[in-house]
Amino acid sequence: MLVLLPPSEGKAAGGSGAPLDAEGLSLPGLAGARAAVLDELVELCAADEEKAREVLGLSEGLRGEVGKNAQLRSAPARPAGEIYTGVLYDALALAELEPAARALASRSLLVFSGLWGAVGVDDAIPSYRCSMGVKLPGLGALGAYWRGPMAEVMPAAAGEGLVLDLRSSAYASAWKPKGEVAGRTATVRVLHVQVVDGVEKRSVVSHFNKATKGRLVRDLLRAGAEPATPAELVGVLRDLGYAVEAAEPAKAGKAWALDVVVTEIH
Repeated sequence: MLVLLPPSEGKAAGGSGAPLDAEGLSLPGLAGARAAVLDELVELCAADEEKAREVLGLSEGLRGEVGKNAQLRSAPARPAGEIYTGVLYDALALAELEPAARALASRSLLVFSGLWGAVGVDDAIPSYRCSMGVKLPGLGALGAYWRGPMAEVMPAAAGEGLVLDLRSSAYASAWKPKGEVAGRTATVRVLHVQVVDGVEKRSVVSHFNKATKGRLVRDLLRAGAEPATPAELVGVLRDLGYAVEAAEPAKAGKAWALDVVVTEIH
């Protein structure tokens, strides 16, 4: 099982660890593409703070993120699972997992990133600010930039089992499973269901969507579940108490779309 996650906009400080060792990151086939993004991002942020802030889409209150990016090569690094914060990662609570579940997380979770392409949760990275929606002056839109490099490495990374895709649309743009890999890929949407005046209403709530996805992954890890197919995933999730609606794709080579239906927001 391979679980694809989005990063978080907010990130923890790097702490006091050693600086980035780019050669030690997962998916070494991305090394050249990572170096190109890192070089341009650092140069941009070191040369022109105002232009960098505009390119990165940062508010005045986040101006300090530009200076942080300028120091990425020397900044302390720590595991990506500790760097990424926010609703999904709070619900996932990697630090609280039992050893067996944490080991499964290490080999199953892959976080997509505008700067790194994708990293494992144990990869040591510095805190940074660069979303997939950024358009760098030299490299262009990062979502499009990463498609070629990701297409080279992701089929092998996906292995032969289930690909559980929990990415947001911006990060999904960097790699779309195709062919046989797509056929064993499942995407998840979280639907909040309310009955108002006898009529069922369904809605997608962003904050709750992230929290539910974090809990869902945590529950899979704690159960030691490694479903091999989307159909097996549906069964496992239902056994774990989730209300799941799913239908097999009408065409081969298409991903399964799963709806996790909830009645309470928390």
